[in-house]
Amino acid sequence: MSQYAFGHALRITQGRNTKYRFQNFFINQQITHESDNYTFVPFGFSGVTVNRTGDGLEATVVFPNNEVSRAWGVNAINQNWVMEVDVLIIDDDAKDGPHNIVHSYTGQVVGGQWDEVSLNLQLSTVLDAVGTDVPRRSLTKELVGNLPISNNVRLQ
Repeated sequence: MSQYAFGHALRITQGRNTKYRFQNFFINQQITHESDNYTFVPFGFSGVTVNRTGDGLEATVVFPNNEVSRAWGVNAINQNWVMEVDVLIIDDDAKDGPHNIVHSYTGQVVGGQWDEVSLNLQLSTVLDAVGTDVPRRSLTKELVGNLPISNNVRLQ
């Protein structure tokens, strides 16, 4: 008799390049999802992706805190990597699927933190502009040119 469970397939991209593909259900195994291979990494995905008013809420991806996850996690935060999470219904008798996608969430890494045991990455979508939180972006010389060095600026 088959049993069904929820699992996640996570794609982490920097620019147009997919850097990592992880899954969190089949321990120490690799699965095929949508013709790509996903390696096991213990991670969690939480957060409501949309509420009744239509504004997006932040989601969080949680990884174990170790030197490997911190090394690329800091880059993900600083370079605003994009993470796509597929929430899957998994038949544990069929490792290589097909796995049914319940829903997908795509978000940009906008912040993060770590403690003794976990690395938490906050994901935000463009829908956050509907609510009170616009996705964070810093003004830099590369984005807007020379910035004033004085607060005495006049528009004419």
